[in-house]
Amino acid sequence: MEKFGKINFLGAAGVVTGSKFLIETSEKNILVDCGMFQGLKELRELNWSDLPIEVASVDIVLITHGHLDHIGYLPRLLKQGFKGRITGTAPSLAIATIILRDSAKIHEEEASKANKENYSKHNPALPFYTKREAEAIIALFEVEEEDKWVQLSAHISYRFQYNGHIIGATFIEIEIKGKRFVFSGDIGRQDDYLLNNPKTPEWADFLFMESTYGNKNHPEVSVENTLVEIITETIQNHGNLIIPSFAVERLQTLMYILWKLYKLNKIPNIPIFIDSPMGNNVLEVFKNFPDWHKLTSQEYNAMCNHFKIIECYKETWETIDDPRSKIIIAGSGMVTGGRVLTYLQQLIDEPSTTVLLAGYQAEGTRGRQLQEGAHEIRFFGKYYPVKATIKNIESLSGHADQQGLLNWMKTIKNIPEKVYLLHGEPIALDAFRVKIEQVYGWNVCIPKISDVEKVVL
Repeated sequence: MEKFGKINFLGAAGVVTGSKFLIETSEKNILVDCGMFQGLKELRELNWSDLPIEVASVDIVLITHGHLDHIGYLPRLLKQGFKGRITGTAPSLAIATIILRDSAKIHEEEASKANKENYSKHNPALPFYTKREAEAIIALFEVEEEDKWVQLSAHISYRFQYNGHIIGATFIEIEIKGKRFVFSGDIGRQDDYLLNNPKTPEWADFLFMESTYGNKNHPEVSVENTLVEIITETIQNHGNLIIPSFAVERLQTLMYILWKLYKLNKIPNIPIFIDSPMGNNVLEVFKNFPDWHKLTSQEYNAMCNHFKIIECYKETWETIDDPRSKIIIAGSGMVTGGRVLTYLQQLIDEPSTTVLLAGYQAEGTRGRQLQEGAHEIRFFGKYYPVKATIKNIESLSGHADQQGLLNWMKTIKNIPEKVYLLHGEPIALDAFRVKIEQVYGWNVCIPKISDVEKVVL
């Protein structure tokens, strides 16, 4: 029997996005996550390349959670010969289904728009994947229970464990010939508005650790007080507050906080518009999986009834033309696409407009450009001057900060053979490496994309 296995770092290594890790063994080949790269152009271009592995040999894909940078490459996997299974928790696969369908629609629409308006250097511009290709991969989804060991082969089993990042999100434990591989996925925060606290691992021979906020702790500021101040200023300026929001979790969290502030009479009954078709579908996932979050059915219904949910593109333009001060929450959270671009196209050059960034902004995204003070941003083939006020609430991030990550690791009873730091920008990765070595004295490695590690099994 072969005594070695291989770990292939195919994404989220040295960078935040593109989560893909292949474990090769003599029994089964396991791919953990299959996400798209986002942000910098050179990363996005990697999405169009075939993976440097024998895709047909992959037996199973285990999904930590349904965000695009963890599942968005799946349709391309099918194109490259994948014939295996794809599994995750029920809400994770429900979220993945929504995101794949929505992103396929966006890919097709953007390719069509680029061809019609002739602003792409590609002729013709092609969608990254089509709705048909998305449906083909969704058909392979198989639900697994959380906190239950599943036997994959004679010497390999795996388990999904709740980790509170978004609804359905988990870390993954894989037992291979007596060695335990732990993939943290994206780790949520303690005392989240909507989700329970993350579970933690007890043993890890090889730990694959997210590091998005590996170099910083979230500021101790009141999200609620900050929102009250910004909304008050928006009303005084007779302006609009635009919040680019991730459709999964961030949107629902913002809805909950704003509803709560209104109930407590901390903000007036300012019109609040939700313009995120994908976010509307995610609300249904919260409704269908009540055991995965804190909201009661009564709270859920009351919260949803407080907002104007935009149903069609015609209503988007009616909202823009509405002369009242208002709050608009629209996707996408890093301003990489979606309905928020239409609002910014019309309103970002107005000094009375405020744009509130409510989460992590990856390097190379329009959200990061706005956060860093760009005087103009480019989309739809044109540049638009930024005269709006740009604000940021880092405390709304769905990721644990450095201290939260260290606390998550604290319950591990053994000394891991190796800790691999992933899902981080270089500065965050190196700072977290130093911190782990200081606190725990563990052997830490920062892999790069395309690295292959041999491990003894």
